[in-house]
Amino acid sequence: MSSALWFPVAAILEIAGCYAFWMWLRLDKSVLWLAPGLLALAGFAWVLTQVEADFAGRAYAAYGGVYIVASLLWAALVEKQSPSLFDLAGAALCLAGATVIFLSPSFR
Repeated sequence: MSSALWFPVAAILEIAGCYAFWMWLRLDKSVLWLAPGLLALAGFAWVLTQVEADFAGRAYAAYGGVYIVASLLWAALVEKQSPSLFDLAGAALCLAGATVIFLSPSFR
């Protein structure tokens, strides 16, 4: 699978895992929320290792833009919180930067 396809999968797993902890700690949900949260975070770590990159830091940097966009989508779809114009502008800037990193000759 292409590196670019692993990034959205990683983002979903990371956000879902962190959201499970959010549910437990911030919304007073059952401690049982931690089990799927830990599984999702472990899956996230594994998925991010599938990215074809010579250096972990560069892979994480390229992934960051995708994570930001996915976080705003999560907020809109799961939490029913519409992104502001500033959110969208910031996400576009981050995604542009991540694309530059991902497409650079030194990425692979």
